[in-house]
Amino acid sequence: VRRHQEIHVVMGNEACDLDSTVSALALAYFLAKTSPPPKAAFIPVLNIPRADFALRTETTFALREQGIPATSLIFRDEIDLGGLHRSGLLSLTLVDHHVLPGADAALEEAVVEVLDHRPLERDRAPGCRVTAEPVGSCATLVTERIAQGPPGVLDRPTAALLHGTILLDCVNLSLAAGKVTPRDVACVSLLEERFPELPARDTVFEALQAAKFDVSGLTTEQMLRKDLKVLSSDELVLAISAIYVDLETFLRRPGLLQDLDAFCQARGYTGLVAMTISFNERNEPSRQLAVYSQHEPLRSTVCRALEETTTPSLHLQPLLSPWPCLGTYAQGNALASRKKVLPILRAAL
Repeated sequence: VRRHQEIHVVMGNEACDLDSTVSALALAYFLAKTSPPPKAAFIPVLNIPRADFALRTETTFALREQGIPATSLIFRDEIDLGGLHRSGLLSLTLVDHHVLPGADAALEEAVVEVLDHRPLERDRAPGCRVTAEPVGSCATLVTERIAQGPPGVLDRPTAALLHGTILLDCVNLSLAAGKVTPRDVACVSLLEERFPELPARDTVFEALQAAKFDVSGLTTEQMLRKDLKVLSSDELVLAISAIYVDLETFLRRPGLLQDLDAFCQARGYTGLVAMTISFNERNEPSRQLAVYSQHEPLRSTVCRALEETTTPSLHLQPLLSPWPCLGTYAQGNALASRKKVLPILRAAL
């Protein structure tokens, strides 16, 4: 701020999963290497407080494997984006999302570029460069961007991070999981051609998957925060957590009901949707849903919206719930990920 230098922040979404993290790191690195002078300071920002980083078990694992220490990362609570913007020094590139949450609405006018793999929910100002393509991983779009740039910019650690991220997001390029597209496959192949010493796909995927699903040391509150999205209407706030164990295991956690209540009370959430995912030995996903709220009208509305939706149909089968404030379901349509369920919940709110 004192030197009046432009700060160009590249930032992923608030879930700060591996895709958001690696997309931000790789794209900021590429921009820093290739932008003509006078250069802004390009800074990848991980969109969580530093204290939450330990919950991102696959991300901490992937960065550790590439020798990137947590001390070299910048987290959301360590940079004053609002202050930079008010000083007229902030440019913002959004990766793996394209709509800032309400608390960050003032930063929207600083957004100069978007790279996302979700359908666009809003238009951007004419000067903003937008890439929104339905691929399995945002890291695919970043890889394509780097591949179109000058040769020699891509180094091995960046390639290894992009390669692992695409494999994890696309469930090892498995067609059965319903996430992979030909562009994801092409980018994995391109990275392997340029860096033939990258470990085998199965090895990379299994190590990252094991790290992602290792929630053994986490409390219920940490499990709920590990991969969390929040939706709000005028008077209601709904949390949606991805849970990396099957529903039966989750419901058996000691003190679960008190933990759910305390989690919602502490954060002002009216309700919570827990979306569990687990995989069998053939990497086929199995999904279940739990809808928790002490606010009966919200719980009924959310349950009805999920049961009745046809875009897509979730093929829900009600399960016996241990408590009246919790609706539980087996989800027959295992390809309907949280990304596909969020618009249903947003409409219900």
